[in-house]
Amino acid sequence: MLILSLKEGHDGAIAAVEDGKLLFSLEAEKDSFLRYSTLTAEVFAVAADRLDKQPDVIAVSGWIKGTQATDQPSRAGYFGVGESAISDDAGRFFGKNVRVFSSTHERSHIMTSYGMSSFRRDQPFYSLVWEGNIGSFYRIDERGTVTHLQEVLNYPGNKYSYGFALADPKYSSHEEFVRFQDAGKQMALAGFAEDRLPTPMERDVIDFVLGQREVITGSLKDRMTDSPYYNIGVETDAYKNLAARLSDAIFDRFHAYAREHLTEGLPLLISGGCGLNCEWNRRWRECGIFPAVFVPPCPNDSGSAIGTAIDAQHFYTGEAGLDWGVYAGGEFVEDVAFDSQRYEIRPLDYSEVARYLHDGNIVGWARGRWEIGPRALGNRSILAAPFTEQTTDRLNKIKQRESYRPIAPICLEQDAGRWFSGGVPDPYMLYFSQVESRELRAVTHVDGTARTQTVDPTANPEMAKLLSAFRELTGFSVLCNTSLNYSGRGFINHSSDLIAYGELHGLDGYVVNDTFITPRR
Repeated sequence: MLILSLKEGHDGAIAAVEDGKLLFSLEAEKDSFLRYSTLTAEVFAVAADRLDKQPDVIAVSGWIKGTQATDQPSRAGYFGVGESAISDDAGRFFGKNVRVFSSTHERSHIMTSYGMSSFRRDQPFYSLVWEGNIGSFYRIDERGTVTHLQEVLNYPGNKYSYGFALADPKYSSHEEFVRFQDAGKQMALAGFAEDRLPTPMERDVIDFVLGQREVITGSLKDRMTDSPYYNIGVETDAYKNLAARLSDAIFDRFHAYAREHLTEGLPLLISGGCGLNCEWNRRWRECGIFPAVFVPPCPNDSGSAIGTAIDAQHFYTGEAGLDWGVYAGGEFVEDVAFDSQRYEIRPLDYSEVARYLHDGNIVGWARGRWEIGPRALGNRSILAAPFTEQTTDRLNKIKQRESYRPIAPICLEQDAGRWFSGGVPDPYMLYFSQVESRELRAVTHVDGTARTQTVDPTANPEMAKLLSAFRELTGFSVLCNTSLNYSGRGFINHSSDLIAYGELHGLDGYVVNDTFITPRR
């Protein structure tokens, strides 16, 4: 059975699953389109080109006819997990009879983590979906039937981001949405906070924001003009402390419910955009309530097309398990050649690249198929040596990011315990770990943590070879790893964009598939 699954709305994507195997997941933002893009004709055309036969099932992830989750439903709609949350109809696709499946956006998150986990599915699970609009726990039984247990907090992701909007003078009360990019910035700022309980002023803001029952929009800011945090600036110490206390308050609500009610000792599956919060993931893994925790590499809406494909597969076959790899995007397209008059071009030698990085150079690395989800996991990366704060500063300038944003390390999995503790192994960069070496200054956040990606040589042998070569040279199988993309856009996937980006922002070299390229001096 071939299933073609489409997710409309922001973080749009198309995924194909055949007989339990993920063939591809193409996200609309990748290939230098705007972050959080909706589905485009380009993505559909690329997906059609990659299929050699017509699908048996067209799966459409439920969404809304508008901009807010409370708007009229499209197909199965946004909310719901029971029988009414699924539809199955006869349809036609390019002249062929097909089944047209749809299930809610809420189910797409649940099924993403359920189908992508490596846990045995002949056992029950707890599931947590927390994202911009949904904040609920569920129980999944041995047959894959989902039961909603409790909404713990409505709009948790939007409320988390709203602290940033309150303090940022650039955020207007006339904006309809909280900004998707603010959650990651807030996670970085929280690392600067003091380790203490909230003050009464902080508690007033937290209680007010978390107590809102209406959709969280910019107009809420007009009701908070008397707050001492109104437009205070996101880089002030006062706001950094509020960011951490707001983060704690949200997590504590969910943790308190889990501690009291989720007492069967079942594994926990996490999905939704809040599943990208590395501190919360670390706390879930270490809380002692669950014997195991799984977060997929695409817990946000970028994984919803996969989740709906899994849901359709389970509906028609009774099987939810998915055979998948994280490098399931598009191949890198070499549409323009590097000019041999300006660049020295030679076959890739891992030892040569390692030496080049050790000497202080920064390299754009584009090999194979891009990684699914929003984080660079070693196929669309900017790489550098991990030893100096100056490297962090330069990488943030190249990325056009704020100076408080940390740079993540990438490390051989078998070596990770030498330099990081508390969050490894971590192949998808989803947990904070504690940095145990003072020499890794470029990848150590102000609070001593890092968002480490660990590399298994069987999953990414090319990156493992580079890390091994760097270890032979320096004693450390660790590099700086940040995503290869223009600011506000998805991963670069054409050599024309890569050359333009490197020349604009000052990359020192490139690895494109099996070629190493450096400017002629």
